[in-house]
Amino acid sequence: MATEPESLRFLVDESSAGSRLDSFLAERIDGWSRSRLQQLIDGEDVLVNDAKAKSSYKVHTNDEIDVELTELPVTKFEPEDIPLDIVYEDEHLAVINKPAGMVVHPGAGVQSGTLANAVAHHFSLVTRHSSLVTRLGIVHRLDKDTSGLIVVAKSDEIHEALSEQFRERLVYKSYIALVHGATDDNVGKIEAPIGRNKHNRLRMKVATHGRSALSIWKVRRRFTKFTLLDVEIKTGRTHQIRVHMAYINHPIVGDEIYNEGRDNTIADSDIKNAINSMGRFFLHAEKLAFTHPKTGERLSFTIEMPDELRGLLNLL
Repeated sequence: MATEPESLRFLVDESSAGSRLDSFLAERIDGWSRSRLQQLIDGEDVLVNDAKAKSSYKVHTNDEIDVELTELPVTKFEPEDIPLDIVYEDEHLAVINKPAGMVVHPGAGVQSGTLANAVAHHFSLVTRHSSLVTRLGIVHRLDKDTSGLIVVAKSDEIHEALSEQFRERLVYKSYIALVHGATDDNVGKIEAPIGRNKHNRLRMKVATHGRSALSIWKVRRRFTKFTLLDVEIKTGRTHQIRVHMAYINHPIVGDEIYNEGRDNTIADSDIKNAINSMGRFFLHAEKLAFTHPKTGERLSFTIEMPDELRGLLNLL
């Protein structure tokens, strides 16, 4: 199971009523400054009673506050000597090809073997007096079973500059996704808000009062009963592509959480076995482009999909 951005829920009691939302959260979430929490609130990663709110909102008794810690909190964990596939690196940042199966950042139940542990070791991001990392420039995330491109910063300055590009939707992110069924059109746009499923906190869903989310897709190739898509995301909500594609009834192949058993309906045993043997779902972060915070140069990267995905396409 992928480790997701940490999800927190608070119920406001009488003693806290009247506090500002940002202050209320800052008192309860270790390692998060009020200013960084304000960024989460502005980015719609904090909901009060399933609705968007401002940092200045005065909380009321029995308010339910849901928080998605989608940015990197100040944390501590051990660097680990784990090999990295580095696509680009300079003194300020690096672009890495993350394999499927690797969690990006330590979270509930996962404290080692993550991309962050590996990055900390490779870039020697440690304090002078301790072997523990106290700050790390993971700028965005990929699900555990999503492979592909991810950018990391080597300083707080670069981290903040890249984070701002993500917030302003200036970063280009395009994925390859193999989905079930044949789409009626060759291009499409899904603009549907995403929120956490209250009945299963590990799942997300399209929800009226969720966080705004926009995905743009186009057909790359059609197969019998499957379609290979290029999907550009303008926002970076948890499980965004997986939720959006399931929402339009074209769930991602191999996604046990969101395809509602669709993989089990495949009649061809060879194809079914190939999907099962992948050990992941078919989603790959193929393209990434952003402006270098120091040089101003627009950097663009493309990475081929891994063997297990190409193998399935060859079979199809």
